[in-house]
Amino acid sequence: MWARSFYGGGGGIPWRRLLIRRLSSSASAVDSILLRSLKDHYLEVSKMTPPPKVNPPSPFTILKGALDKDGPVLRRSYKDDEISISVMRLANIMPAGAEDEDDGDESINQMFLHVDVAKPGREESLQFLCGLYPDTVGIHSVCLRPKVGTGTGSAAAAANHQGRVFQELDQKVRDAFHIYIEARGINENLFPFLQAWLYVKDHRNLMRWFKSVGAFISERKAV
Repeated sequence: MWARSFYGGGGGIPWRRLLIRRLSSSASAVDSILLRSLKDHYLEVSKMTPPPKVNPPSPFTILKGALDKDGPVLRRSYKDDEISISVMRLANIMPAGAEDEDDGDESINQMFLHVDVAKPGREESLQFLCGLYPDTVGIHSVCLRPKVGTGTGSAAAAANHQGRVFQELDQKVRDAFHIYIEARGINENLFPFLQAWLYVKDHRNLMRWFKSVGAFISERKAV
């Protein structure tokens, strides 16, 4: 019934197509509607209150420019090891609809960490994929892979560096890996900073998106 009302019964023209027909004679009118909508949403987003500033736990430091690009966020040294951490929200990597199984805003309290442990003179680094929560860190996988830019990317090398399913390892081995990353500062103390950092990054990306799309729409071809 609702479909027939909007589409005018059999073979009618949808209301949106009628609006487009009326505006099609003036491209500037269409652009103005979209630009106005983009501007309104840009102003709305710009008024959002950011979270209180949170510093990363010592001795981690924030990588310069991390907010404006993908890649590592934090870095620190531990003895001869260089540890770097990348982060993303669980909702960004789960299949569509999977987050609906969680309660309320639970997904914002679940993050994935990519932890890279590198040693000088070694072409590989030990890489961990971890789940980060307000009160704990869980390891999902561990693998030894070539460092970025080493050029050791053959199929044979890739096969030799496949990670293990962490839950299939012996319990003592799993416990030892947890102690290993804990000694390097990979624990729940990272959560407050990374949660605030992701909020700021998401907000900045959204503001940039509104501006760049608006600039594209409003650009006029030089005569």
